[in-house]
Amino acid sequence: MITFIRTDSGNTDFVELVKDLDAELRDRDGADHAFFAQFNKIDSINHVIVAIENGKPVGCGAIKAFGEKTVELKRMFVPLNHRGKGIASGILHELEAWAQELGNVKCVLETGKRQPEAIALYTKNGYHRISNYGQYIDVELSLCFEKLLI
Repeated sequence: MITFIRTDSGNTDFVELVKDLDAELRDRDGADHAFFAQFNKIDSINHVIVAIENGKPVGCGAIKAFGEKTVELKRMFVPLNHRGKGIASGILHELEAWAQELGNVKCVLETGKRQPEAIALYTKNGYHRISNYGQYIDVELSLCFEKLLI
């Protein structure tokens, strides 16, 4: 059984999962990794979900304020050996519910063209492509998505 814990970016399980996420992204992004990494700092994220199975962390995700009644989804990750169990969708649903509780009506996110699993996850869960925003405008490897929560 998977349980979902609400916490913040100081959570040690979250910090360790993000280290694994960053290692995977370094491999996928190659020389482009430094550009993307600068936008993924975790020093002050107040809304983090950590998925726990049999007492062990098996996934994470976070939301950050983005705009008026909008949050940005960040640091979504499930280790390879735990994929295919619906953990990522569970984390996503927990984050969306939390975002709504906080008064938000929309989630946005950026992912990379080199992350087909992430693209499939977001599409399957009702996210649709939008024009790249902010620092991702004109970044060929970036794909941006959004979902209305209402």
